[in-house]
Amino acid sequence: MDAASDRVGTWFAGRGWTPFQFQRDTWRAYLDGRSGLVHAPTGTGKTLAVWLGPVMEELASGLWTGAAHGEAVKRTAAAPLRVLWITPMRALASDTLESLTLPVRELGLRWTLEKRTGDTSGSLKARQRERLPSALVTTPESLSLLLSYPGSRDAFSTLRCVIVDEWHELMSTKRGTQTELCLARLRAWNPGVRTWGLSATLGNLQGALETLVGRPAAVERAAMVSGVVDKEIAVRTLLPPSLERFPWAGHLGLRLLPQVLEAVESARTSLLFTNTRSQAELWFRAIVEAGPEWIDSVAIHHGSLDRELRAQVEDMLRAGHLRCVVCTSSLDLGVDFSPVDQVLQVGSPKGVARLLQRAGRSGHRPGAVSEVVCVPTNALELVEFAAARDAAAGRRVEARVALRKPLDVLVQHLVTVALGGGFEPGAMLEEVRGAWAYRDLSSEEWEWCLDFVTRGGAALGAYPQYARVVDDGGTLRVASRAVERMHRLGIGTISSDASVKVAYVGGATLGTIEEGFIAKLRPGDKFVFAGRALELVRVREMTAQVRQARSLRGAVPRWDGGKSPLSTQLAHAVRSKLSEPLAECRDPEMHAVAPLLDIQRRWSRIPGPAELLIEMTESRDGHHAFLYPFEGRLVHEGLGALLGHRLAARAPRSVHVSANDWGIELLSPELLPGEEEHWRTLLSAENLLDDLLACLNSTELTRRQFRDIARVAGLLLPNFPGAGRQKTARQLQASSELFFDVFTEFDPGNRLLEQARREVLEQQLEVGRLREALGRVEGQTLALVRTERLTPLAFPLWAEQLRSQQISSESWSQRVQKMVVLLEREADAPARKASARRSRKP
Repeated sequence: MDAASDRVGTWFAGRGWTPFQFQRDTWRAYLDGRSGLVHAPTGTGKTLAVWLGPVMEELASGLWTGAAHGEAVKRTAAAPLRVLWITPMRALASDTLESLTLPVRELGLRWTLEKRTGDTSGSLKARQRERLPSALVTTPESLSLLLSYPGSRDAFSTLRCVIVDEWHELMSTKRGTQTELCLARLRAWNPGVRTWGLSATLGNLQGALETLVGRPAAVERAAMVSGVVDKEIAVRTLLPPSLERFPWAGHLGLRLLPQVLEAVESARTSLLFTNTRSQAELWFRAIVEAGPEWIDSVAIHHGSLDRELRAQVEDMLRAGHLRCVVCTSSLDLGVDFSPVDQVLQVGSPKGVARLLQRAGRSGHRPGAVSEVVCVPTNALELVEFAAARDAAAGRRVEARVALRKPLDVLVQHLVTVALGGGFEPGAMLEEVRGAWAYRDLSSEEWEWCLDFVTRGGAALGAYPQYARVVDDGGTLRVASRAVERMHRLGIGTISSDASVKVAYVGGATLGTIEEGFIAKLRPGDKFVFAGRALELVRVREMTAQVRQARSLRGAVPRWDGGKSPLSTQLAHAVRSKLSEPLAECRDPEMHAVAPLLDIQRRWSRIPGPAELLIEMTESRDGHHAFLYPFEGRLVHEGLGALLGHRLAARAPRSVHVSANDWGIELLSPELLPGEEEHWRTLLSAENLLDDLLACLNSTELTRRQFRDIARVAGLLLPNFPGAGRQKTARQLQASSELFFDVFTEFDPGNRLLEQARREVLEQQLEVGRLREALGRVEGQTLALVRTERLTPLAFPLWAEQLRSQQISSESWSQRVQKMVVLLEREADAPARKASARRSRKP
């Protein structure tokens, strides 16, 4: 082994590198037979830390070495499968493959390296079915598909290591649970296989390690390796020349476009991140219109664009041919674009991990500074940027919580395993419990899952098509070719609303847009997509056929899921930043926002760290109560609904609720309570769940959530490639609602219904976080303040409530602007009076 280490050391030295200590620690742990997690800043060498352990192991064996530099290694003359590299995004596979290939070739290993994703050609997939490469880069979905073939156990028999890249992106999702089950299967076949994960932004490292390696005994032996390399991240904010003292979330910061263009011109290559695809389309259009000469050096990249278009952008970016790429989270993860030396973030990042992840896209190499330039879209985001800088410097990063026993994923996996050679129930239960998500799976839950895949459960037992798995002499297998085909087409857990393909008439595909947006357009209507102005010609079989429009004008598509809530860590950092004395604060953002905070202080108060500010005011709209818990938008939406319900239960009244990341507005024609004891009762955690379910249409929310669960569990038939007309979102919802109604009436104890209710509470309503928030309120001082007018903190909530009143966007904008003028006049009144007094003095 010393000789192998020396060869790797010589290779490092030949490239002018010196291994970091965390890389050496990882190699040593791997060679000692341990699994583990590597946590280090982006661009500090995590890939080589986990990759060179298996390489050293092969070099030490001497069995598959001796390939000449640059020599093409034939599949039949190469080492069998050694390493499986799991990536969360197939877009990362090519770049990962390139990074892994370099040391293998230069160190002379006779290894083949390939990728297998949804983009891989059918011919290569067929060759991989015959013999896997020495190292395979794949996704969770493609790995599950491989496990569904009968010869999979033999194919993976020589596997030594599984590496899961960007583990933080997977572990808190069903894709992460799917990965856990696949890892448990591979460990059952090869007890000595080692599992390593990579992450740059995680707040709960121990939990991430436990979820990755599975059984408690394996966790005890696993290694936690933290990079001690100090990765400098420079965070600066573009400050507007003038700042509105009454901000609202209605504009996108485009008035800072000149400063953004100046920042882009000052750098070789920039990534301009937006939080939504709609913002990306608007910013791309604005940049191109402002600098037409940049048309060939500015590009757009987001997840709804066609894969080929995105690949072209990535290739141009990698080659250094682009000055700026306007993008979304589609470029958040692991792609190493060395030419990028600056990142711009439009709007609050909403989380510390997201800021660190995006900043790391620049200076993506050891020793380089990662620079992020923040572009506020309203004044309050200046506070969020300053708070995010503090939290990032202190590495106060959000935790990712693994899912617990999603049975739809388990049901799908059981059918996959039944396809891949079959399973014996007792041994399979032991294997499944080796996945952290199912470590405490009960015998009753296991029996229910078996019953569901073998006969469809209590409600579907009379229908043979739901008996997907049959008992073949004690081994459960899939016997039907129809089930086999349908299951393989439906493998995976990624759920999204049905999309319509966008393509030129008789020409290239541009990408996909959610069905609901296209449904609102008529032939001849124009919209902006992929940075182009398009005219809708017709919609045929889930394809929107378009032609180029003459001008870059038109509606911008809106995609669901665009509003990310403020994370707990960043929300707490904001509250702390607001309470910091300005004289002691070095943040330019806080000094810029000082006039706004001064008015807030004069008209009301700045909420302290241990108090809940409640502002009471009256307007022509009615009686307002503004509460500022600083818990994030999703928690505030649930809390607002809860408060509205409890107010209406006390006395007949109507209550309108609006929420943002900082607070909640309650608006009622009737007088709202003004005593602390009343608010204490309203904000109590007692009967939280019952009251929350009573005030929301929980049945409808559960119905919608059930659609995704039904698809993952295999109840909904997938769209077959080339099968003609594709299913619409409405058709899929109708099919899932039929199952929902059948289960509700004839199988009320169905565990998928129970899972749907739990997911609504945990994911959509964030009940756990809401309960914690109410617990914090219980220990806080309630500061009730009656105000004569809207304060700077209340104004964006009022504007949001006004927007929801079904008025046109023009009248909404006009009324907001009118209110701004009125409040600005009131804010300047003391200065005008002082000036008048000075002018009257002799």
